[in-house]
Amino acid sequence: MRDHDGVPTALEVRGLRKSYGDGFTALDDLDLSIPAGSLFGLLGPNGAGKTTLIGSVCNLVRPDAGSIQVFGHAADTREARALVGLAEQDINVDRFLSVRQVLVYHAGYFGVGRREAVRRADEALELLGLTAKAKVTAPELSGGMQRRLVLARALVNRPRLLILDEPTAGVDVDLRAEIWRLVRTLNDAGTTILLTTHYLEEAEALCDEIALIRAGQIVDRGTAVALRAQYAVGSIADLYQRALAPVAS
Repeated sequence: MRDHDGVPTALEVRGLRKSYGDGFTALDDLDLSIPAGSLFGLLGPNGAGKTTLIGSVCNLVRPDAGSIQVFGHAADTREARALVGLAEQDINVDRFLSVRQVLVYHAGYFGVGRREAVRRADEALELLGLTAKAKVTAPELSGGMQRRLVLARALVNRPRLLILDEPTAGVDVDLRAEIWRLVRTLNDAGTTILLTTHYLEEAEALCDEIALIRAGQIVDRGTAVALRAQYAVGSIADLYQRALAPVAS
């Protein structure tokens, strides 16, 4: 699929709506198009709809209306699922499997044969600096190492669209710098990356383009430079405050 300018799109979301049983509307006719090969940031306060949007793209949440396509495939198809990798904010890996087993089994969910799964697992372990920890279980890892494992798991199916949900939340400065380098390397190699973060300087440093989300809708989007100029602010923090200020009722 291509956008109006003929640029291939990695993710195309149209008219996405989702309300929950308590009446809360998480997504309100949301539209979003992410170009293939981009490093795209999604910024918004808690409750803005980021997690619901990600869950919908990854088939963890069933939207009430709208459509999602991943590289031209409907998001609920096997073809689309195979193209997406998700590194969630929460550390949610099996506590009883070794680090290598976590990765091998996850690759198997995508139909990767065992021999190839082991090879991919070892590649991911090397990439994330986890080779020496391959035989231990997740609870034996430090918090930073567990974060590395979540990232490694998201890579074993070799996704074309990698979704990073708060990938540096709670990590130290050194690991944050390593994750930044990894993100840039993956993007330079052609992987489209959707990044959510509350660290505004992170979005500005890494992302080609940023979308601002509030109350289930995209408020604005553009480069950090263009958005700062549009809102006549000097920093990304000021932009965040001005563009995403609560709407008076």
